[in-house]
Amino acid sequence: MKEKKLDKLQNKIRKKFIKNGVKMIAPETVFFSNDTKIGKNVTIDPYVVIGKKVQINNNVTIHSFSHLENAKLENNVTVGPYARLRPGSVLKPGSRVGNFVEIKKSVIGKGTKVNHLSYIGDSQIGKKVNVGAGTITCNYDGFKKNKTTIKDKVFIGSNSSLVAPITINDNSVIGAGSVITKNVIKKSLALTRSQQIEIKNYKKK
Repeated sequence: MKEKKLDKLQNKIRKKFIKNGVKMIAPETVFFSNDTKIGKNVTIDPYVVIGKKVQINNNVTIHSFSHLENAKLENNVTVGPYARLRPGSVLKPGSRVGNFVEIKKSVIGKGTKVNHLSYIGDSQIGKKVNVGAGTITCNYDGFKKNKTTIKDKVFIGSNSSLVAPITINDNSVIGAGSVITKNVIKKSLALTRSQQIEIKNYKKK
């Protein structure tokens, strides 16, 4: 009985959103909460779960297998596929959170892209930032959560670890594969890399 009641409720919510212009290819695979708010010209692909306290503004696309809760998506945002937005996530206009990206208690700035395989937690990211694949914010030191601040037009190279608390200032570049532990000044290149060693004519014993 309880399952039938939940199905009935979900169908009611789906029909309401479809009537209001939300595009869903397979609405029976999309799950909403009672308090979900959705604007105009929104597309939701199959197999998306939207938890409590989610606000979706205009011209937003949510791709398959994404999970959202207590998050705000402003205009012209794209999410997923396989993205997770945890409580306190705010995506500013024109930002993108791509596949296998997790965002928690963070603001993703206007026009900023976090496209693949990244964890962003307890962070404030500015405008037009590019976060490379495999980037993580190391926000937990075993005792408390620490904040990462990334200013405007920063380029974060792939496979970087940003050890909070840390501030990366405007127009700077983080070299791929770096572990960054200190604040980075404006318009600079920061990288940490061990020297590559090659042993000629090496043979396994």
